[in-house]
Amino acid sequence: MTIDDEGLTMPQQTRAAVLSAMKAAPPYADSRPLAVQAVSLEPPGRGEVQVAIRAAGLCHSDLSVINGDRPRPLPMALGHEAAGVVEALGPGVEDLEIGDHVVMVFMPSCGHCDPCAGGRPALCEPGAAANGRGELLGGGRRLFREGRALNHHLGCSAFAQRAVVSRRSLVRIDPDLPFEIAALFGCAVLTGVGAVVNTAGVKAGQSMVVVGLGGVGLASVLGALACGAAPVVAVDLSEDKLALARSLGPVRTVNAADPDAVEQVRALTNGGADFAFEMAGSVRALEAAWTMTRRGGTTVTAGLPPPDAALAVNVVSLVGEERTLKGSYIGTCVPSRDIPRYVALYRDGRLPVDRLLSGVIALDDINAGFDRLNAGEVVRLVVRP
Repeated sequence: MTIDDEGLTMPQQTRAAVLSAMKAAPPYADSRPLAVQAVSLEPPGRGEVQVAIRAAGLCHSDLSVINGDRPRPLPMALGHEAAGVVEALGPGVEDLEIGDHVVMVFMPSCGHCDPCAGGRPALCEPGAAANGRGELLGGGRRLFREGRALNHHLGCSAFAQRAVVSRRSLVRIDPDLPFEIAALFGCAVLTGVGAVVNTAGVKAGQSMVVVGLGGVGLASVLGALACGAAPVVAVDLSEDKLALARSLGPVRTVNAADPDAVEQVRALTNGGADFAFEMAGSVRALEAAWTMTRRGGTTVTAGLPPPDAALAVNVVSLVGEERTLKGSYIGTCVPSRDIPRYVALYRDGRLPVDRLLSGVIALDDINAGFDRLNAGEVVRLVVRP
C-alpha cells in the first residue's frame, strides 16, 4: 500500500466494474452497463481487511441488479462471489495475516444480533441493513470515483483488482485451493449445497427435485448426491445444463418445456418428491416445484425474483397435506463452519465444484460475460482481474 510522509496509509488507485444505471438493454457488450474504470480505494478501517481479488464469479444476483430486478443504491461497484489474498489489515484484525487466502461471503455477520446469537448469521440484521445501504458492516464506504463515494455490492464489490471488506465478510482457506474454484464457495456452493444440507436437512434415500440449473441449482444437485438423496431429478429448459446434471452422477432429468414436465417428475419420484428446490428466481418455477412436492413434503426456494413477485398457495393443500414451504438465504449457512466442510468434500471428490466452472474471462470482458449468463449459455464464468 501507499504510505504518506507521516507513515499513514493512503488511498490507492484500482480498477473496478461500476454500475451507474440499471435496466440497460442487452446485449450488454453493446450497452456496456458496467464501466471498468479507475477508482480510489481507501485503506481498511477498524475491523476491515484489504483483499487483492484473484477470482470473482458472475452470478444472477449481479445480473438482477444490472437488469433492475433487484434495485440497489447507485452508483455501485458490483461483484459478491470471490476469492483473493489479504493485502492489508485494519486496526483490531488479529486473526488474519497478510498473504492469507480468503473467500468472500456476501452477508457479513455482526455476531451479536438475535439471529447471529441464535446461530443464524445468514440473517444478521446489521449485515442486511449495511448491504441495503451499500455500506460495509462497520459503516461508510471505502470506494470513491472522482471524489464521490461508490456503493459496495453486498459488502464485497469484488469485480475489481482489490477491495476493502469487513473481516466478518471473509473465511480463510488453504492456499493450495485454486482461486477460480475457491470463489464459487462464497455464493453458489454456500447457497446451493446449504439449502440441501442446512435448510432442508435432506437425508439418504429421500427423493429430491431441483428446478433451475444455474450455479446454485447445480450446486444443489451436488449437495443432493453428497447426501445420498435418491432419486435426484433435475429440471431446466437447457438441454446442455440437463446433460451436465446427468454427468454429475445418478441424476434423472426433465426438460421444463415439456407440457407434462410435472407429471414426469411425479412419476420419477413415486407421486412427488420429498423435497423440491426452486433455484431459478421465478414464480412459475416455484409453482412448478410446489406441484412436484409430495404430500407431507417440503418445497424450498432460494431463488430471488423481483421484490413485487408473489406466490398464490392453496391453503387447503398446505394444511390438509401437511406441506412445508421454506425460504433459504445463503443456504442457512454458518460460513466459518460450512466453507471448510464443503472444501473438504471437494477435496475428497464428493463435491466436484470444479464442474460448475464454465470458463475464465478478463475484467474488461465482463459485459460480454453477462450476455452469456443472461442467455443461459454458462453456469459460472469467473473474472480474473
